[in-house]
Amino acid sequence: MWSEPAVVKHFGGEARPPDDVWMRLLRYGGLWALLGYGYWTIRETATGRFVGELGFADFHRVLSPGFDGAPEVGWTLSGWAQGRGMASEAVTAVLGWADAQGWKRTACMIVPANTTSLRLAGRHGYTPYAETDFKGKPVILLERLAS
Repeated sequence: MWSEPAVVKHFGGEARPPDDVWMRLLRYGGLWALLGYGYWTIRETATGRFVGELGFADFHRVLSPGFDGAPEVGWTLSGWAQGRGMASEAVTAVLGWADAQGWKRTACMIVPANTTSLRLAGRHGYTPYAETDFKGKPVILLERLAS
């Protein structure tokens, strides 16, 4: 377990209990086994310190409109790592991987209050295509089309 908690402000506001963390770990491994894509851990090159995680998933979210089969990109970084360009570097790398897979479209879901992620998504070619709600909370759906 790392000493720096991951940012949870936009995901319920509190750290998850160990059993939820374990289920998430199993889910991430299952993504790779079943879909051929999933999440990566981000670590600081110089120290190996945990920075966060990012990747692609198909969580079969109940949304209207939905992602229409597009892989859903997501990221989260530890608080200490924010504002250092690490998220942008990681998103650039993961989108390069997605482009190499030949994907024509990826999508993401961001809560309106998470302006940092909205800016990051916009810098990487994501544009809003819908505003809806997920589990009773407003979200913005964004997409990126491959060039």
